[in-house]
Amino acid sequence: MTNKQWQQLLAVIGGEVFDPPPTGFIIDSPWLPGWAGLSIMDYYASERSWLDANLHAVRSFPDTWFLPGFWSEFGMCTEPSAFGARCRWSENDFPHADKVIGRIEDIADLPKPDPATDGLLPFVLKRLEHAADRIAGAGHAIRFAVARGPLNIASFLMGATEFLMAIRTDPQPIARLLETITEFTVDWLRLQKTRFDSIDGILILDDIVGFLGEEDFEASAKPYLARIFKAFEASVRFFHNDAGGLVCAPHLAGLGVNLFNFSHNHSLGQMKELTGGEVTLLGNIPPRDVLASGTPQQVREAVGAALGSVKDRRRLIVSCGGGMPPGVPTENIEAFLQAVEAG
Repeated sequence: MTNKQWQQLLAVIGGEVFDPPPTGFIIDSPWLPGWAGLSIMDYYASERSWLDANLHAVRSFPDTWFLPGFWSEFGMCTEPSAFGARCRWSENDFPHADKVIGRIEDIADLPKPDPATDGLLPFVLKRLEHAADRIAGAGHAIRFAVARGPLNIASFLMGATEFLMAIRTDPQPIARLLETITEFTVDWLRLQKTRFDSIDGILILDDIVGFLGEEDFEASAKPYLARIFKAFEASVRFFHNDAGGLVCAPHLAGLGVNLFNFSHNHSLGQMKELTGGEVTLLGNIPPRDVLASGTPQQVREAVGAALGSVKDRRRLIVSCGGGMPPGVPTENIEAFLQAVEAG
């Protein structure tokens, strides 16, 4: 993000109303490679291709905010690789991290990784270091320390079904696993902050939170997320969960979260009510079925419906309900931005 965009984001989070409201999108490897004419493998393997794709996006749409901005990542393999997960790669499919926990007993022997040396994490940082001058030359800066959330990482280490079942059947080992992952995540966020002093935001992505009920959220998500969002003092504490958001939404302000991206199945009005108007909302048209697969007219209609669901436009950034999905064409992004501009 540019300095102007960052200051505007802080103003929105502080309650200032913009007319028209600002727009923003989470962009990373599901969308950028295809839109930029790259294979997924080339996007990951070539620092130059990764940087050129990100620069192309910010230059093509200079009036929208791309979050976190110049996201250095290797898909869902990023954090699990530090725990020793075998990562599987192909030219145009998303990478996959194999499980490392086959039995509950394996949790006791799982060490906490060092993000400075383990897995793909050093390559994440080196990519940003190598690109820093060109990013600054384009008027942008690295603003966020980014990590997958503790439940998301645990689901890759164990398998999603196995992890969710074990929350109930083996709560003590799961608490130990989440403790290890949380300590690692705090270390990882702090390391990013120490490498780039322009960082003033934390972004945590954890869709597995959306599969919990209230009791399990209180026990197996809330305390760990609270610690992670306090990894360092940050002006923006951004949470992404585009699975069910009804359980976590009322707790977000108490966790320190002040920016939330959530499922398109929940309206802006509903989320504003659940968050008490204290959290800036990033959403909320259907990402796949409308923004990626719809016509420009359908995109415009969805934007109108989303804005029509909320009267109070404080703490609002218009987006889709989740990250930018694969296949979103330029003309649909342009239709989206035009619809917001028209009000």
